[in-house]
Amino acid sequence: MPLARSRSRDGLQSAGNKLPMEHITLWFPIILYLRFSFLPFKYSLHPGDNDLYPLPFSRSPMFRSISNFLIFKSAHLGETCTTANDIPGCWELHLRVLWERFSSALVGTLPTQLFFLSLPTTVYYGYNASLPGYPRSPLQATLFISTSFSLVFSRPRGKIDLTKSNFTVKVINEEAGKLIHCSNVYHNEWAPKLAEKLVQLTQSEGGLGFRGGEAAGGEGLKVFFANSGTEANEGALKIARRYGKSVWAKNGGREDACTKNHIVCFENSFHGRSMGALSVTSNPKYQKPFEPLIPNVHVGKLNDIEALEGLITGDTCGVIVEPIQGEGGINAPTEEWLRALRKRCNEVEAVLIYDEIQCGLFRSGSMWAHSKMPVDCHPDILTMAKPLANGFPIGALMVKDHIASPMGVGTHGTTFGGSPLSCAVGYHVVQRLSSPAFAAEVAETSRHLDRRLSQLPQWYPGLLKEVRGRGLIRGLGFKDSSMPGRIVELARERGVFFLTAGKDAVRLVPSLNVGKEGVDLAMDVLESCLHLCSESKK
Repeated sequence: MPLARSRSRDGLQSAGNKLPMEHITLWFPIILYLRFSFLPFKYSLHPGDNDLYPLPFSRSPMFRSISNFLIFKSAHLGETCTTANDIPGCWELHLRVLWERFSSALVGTLPTQLFFLSLPTTVYYGYNASLPGYPRSPLQATLFISTSFSLVFSRPRGKIDLTKSNFTVKVINEEAGKLIHCSNVYHNEWAPKLAEKLVQLTQSEGGLGFRGGEAAGGEGLKVFFANSGTEANEGALKIARRYGKSVWAKNGGREDACTKNHIVCFENSFHGRSMGALSVTSNPKYQKPFEPLIPNVHVGKLNDIEALEGLITGDTCGVIVEPIQGEGGINAPTEEWLRALRKRCNEVEAVLIYDEIQCGLFRSGSMWAHSKMPVDCHPDILTMAKPLANGFPIGALMVKDHIASPMGVGTHGTTFGGSPLSCAVGYHVVQRLSSPAFAAEVAETSRHLDRRLSQLPQWYPGLLKEVRGRGLIRGLGFKDSSMPGRIVELARERGVFFLTAGKDAVRLVPSLNVGKEGVDLAMDVLESCLHLCSESKK
């Protein structure tokens, strides 16, 4: 029986009566399939436009059960946009809203899987449950449809870097059928392969004292595998503490009386949420609920060369810094400051740690964010995690031999770190990321993104201060600290996810395989959001 759309918000109706539940559950997946396959109609945001309009998502009775198939949050959008034609790039999505509202009795009766199986295209979805963790937006679930690119222009803090990851799933399936886990007392095939790959690439691409295949001092490197970035940083801090004690003992002191145990970090840093990593994450929002933290941590200011001498002393065992700060606002220290930092660490025999968990592994345009810098700017320890296995849990640290030498058997360990499954995935991901063809594509996309971003401060001088970062880790600095959150909200309503960073920035951290088409869509939406905010300030 043909459906007649009602103007009321009581639900879809058939000849004045509510549609029987069994008809909904039986036919709706089929209707969706036909609509998505053969009827690429545009959708609108208001009653009267194509006679269809979406329900404000926060009031939907079924948002806990299904994704609602809405690109927008769609709550109170009347003052910001009219139809899909007003939103750059949205016509490409060809998504039509097929209902207004269902009875709350529908919750739990219509399996989510039926919807996803009926879609003839790639689905990217984000679901924010009411669980503690990272700050969640009011949007409970958003579904993204794409045929060639991801609309999520800020990955979940950089974790997933190859959106179309069929090869990752294939590796997981193959290796899980062989060996998921074994004690690291025993040798496994993939951990040494991944460690060797990381060291060889660092030697050839640059980093940790290597430049173009030539080592400064000919020093070797060691790799330790963990399960996450915060674990990698905890391991790095432990190594720094142990090395500090060895320096103290070398200079004639007793280890039990050692005072060389101080650690230096910097403002706007983020290094993790476990106790040691949290202690060097200089943000009261994260630290205050868990005080007291570990003692003898000192916080400096990025790019303040004159302060380094008083900040880093003979009691300092380790210094940790991000070559490009992610969570803190996409702030990059200058090469001059990093050189002075390296010099000061050498003078007091402190371990210099670079946290490249978010900015490393080709995101900044080179393998490591410091790869193209002179070796007198390089660290002693490097930590990595997020993209290393394309979202599969893994973390790692790479350390110079002489720094690692005081770490004897049993001084550090892990149950699941270096598992054959995670290292197999990591090996294949790194192999793909480091291929010349892929690197060339990332470089070209980065240049295209840079061209689009560089115009924005000129077009919106009342809003923007600067464009930060490089490669595919970028930030827009705003003059008004309330504006980044507003931009993120507006962009989300238009189908693109950005993130805020620090107090004054919008963060752009797309998939490394994002194409120009995806960049253009995201930038078109971003420009429309900036335009709305600019007009509202007049």
